[in-house]
Amino acid sequence: MPYTIGLDYGTNSARALVVDCTDGRELGTAVVDYPSGHQGILLNPADHHLARQRPGDYIHALEKATLAALEQAKENEPAFSAEQVVGIGMDGTGSSPLPVDENNHPLALSERFADNLNAQCWLWKDHTSIPEAAAITEMAASMRPEYLAKIGGTYSSEWFWAKIWHCLKVDPEVFDAAASWVELSDYIPSLLAGVSSPRTIKRGICMAGHKAMFAEDWGGLPDKKFLSALDPRLAELRDRLYDEAFDASTPAGTLCAEWADKLGLPINIPIAIGEMDVHYGAIGCGVEEGTLVKVIGTSTCDCAVVSAEKAIADIPGICGIVKGAILPGYYGVEAGQSAVGDIFKWYVEGVLGDVSLHGSLTEEAAQLKPGQSGLLALDWNNGNRTILVDQLLTGLLMGQTLYTTRAEIYRALIEATAFGARAIVDRIREHGVPVDRIVCSGGIAEKNPLLMQIYADVINCEMRVSRSEQSCALGSAIGAAVVAGAHPDFRTAQDAMTGLKEVTYQPISANQTIYEQLYALYRDLHDSFGGLRKSVNLGHVMKDLLAIKAAQVDPQSDS
Repeated sequence: MPYTIGLDYGTNSARALVVDCTDGRELGTAVVDYPSGHQGILLNPADHHLARQRPGDYIHALEKATLAALEQAKENEPAFSAEQVVGIGMDGTGSSPLPVDENNHPLALSERFADNLNAQCWLWKDHTSIPEAAAITEMAASMRPEYLAKIGGTYSSEWFWAKIWHCLKVDPEVFDAAASWVELSDYIPSLLAGVSSPRTIKRGICMAGHKAMFAEDWGGLPDKKFLSALDPRLAELRDRLYDEAFDASTPAGTLCAEWADKLGLPINIPIAIGEMDVHYGAIGCGVEEGTLVKVIGTSTCDCAVVSAEKAIADIPGICGIVKGAILPGYYGVEAGQSAVGDIFKWYVEGVLGDVSLHGSLTEEAAQLKPGQSGLLALDWNNGNRTILVDQLLTGLLMGQTLYTTRAEIYRALIEATAFGARAIVDRIREHGVPVDRIVCSGGIAEKNPLLMQIYADVINCEMRVSRSEQSCALGSAIGAAVVAGAHPDFRTAQDAMTGLKEVTYQPISANQTIYEQLYALYRDLHDSFGGLRKSVNLGHVMKDLLAIKAAQVDPQSDS
């Protein structure tokens, strides 16, 4: 009976999952928190845009989580043996590039750069490169508009080239010492495979296409003339990066002797190509054409696929359309929100200062009707990833009075993230991407029925929840099962190894009617503060919110 291991590298921790390839049964799992910084993130109090991670934490978590998951699998099923593991898959956050030397060793692991924040991994949520992203967008619009067309029209400060260019500007010593830069989701597979040169790493098309403007249409990475227009040293770096990028049907390599010995696994078992966490998460949720997958966590990523045999239009404001990303044989379509769970965490733990309040606030908020609070919020506390692609936008709460309660604010924040999700769905549907149902994954989707019902009402679409509570790791394990030959293709593997929970959330007609009114007001705020409609009159919004609130008041009450 074959088993595979899925490794999922998140924002604060890494997870290992042992999976039965025949039916997706999860035998063992373990989560290891990154030991450095604040909840695994290296911060700078002088710059709230900075977010880095120590590569050493990734290696520590790799060994500790995998061994613990294997041990749990043995406890849960005594007949299980590590010798039955036929492959390993891995996913990671992105874009999270790290500088490496000519031997594929992270610079941060050397004594010279151990305490240098710029030599660490530049975590996906690092936004220090806002000026560089804007300059890349401006230069591409002038010289290479085709580059922007495939990534929604705007290059983001969360992405590969902007971060590396910012490093060049602020710390040329680190830039000069780097033989290459490697995405986290490419680095871990290369480490497991014992790759000793960054030039021989097999890079995944997910990161390359969505974050580094790689496409076969123009011969791979952005050309040297374009990069030279930004800075000649970026053009020189291009020669030290990569010329090819691979979809998930291609192995990243095989398990080297060193790591086989450390993990107690068979040597030379295949390692799946690295993908973005949410891309393998979409596979773990059973993504197919017509199904949008939302992986809801600190942020949210939305993933859809369209057959590569079909023509697909460019979609302004999304994170990219990449052939071969997510599922081989499909265009991968990605969008997302820069903060969702982080917004609730900020309010409950940061503002109210009590982590235990999440449950009671959810219960209180569930007693409120749509529109009853008179509140409306924008979900931009960490900028806007889609559809405005602007990290200089901030959050907004409108409609509060002297009687506004904390539960009303909590519900308004949930609704704000739902409205942001609706804007994304509307945008991709407008450009021909089918969305017939939405499958969600992540702790919030699992534990918060109120949020799921609000999303169903706001988007006016059926919402389902993945059977697996760890769909990203499961998707990585599915990738490993395919390259190991346990299944002939991804469709067969998904059919065997994924499923949905029985619970379903259907739009409630009465709620949906109110949310249509609120969403129209949200779009007025969204389009005005987002710069889409500079002449919009917002004078009606507060009064309309009060009118909606009045209509929701119980006629039997004294109020």
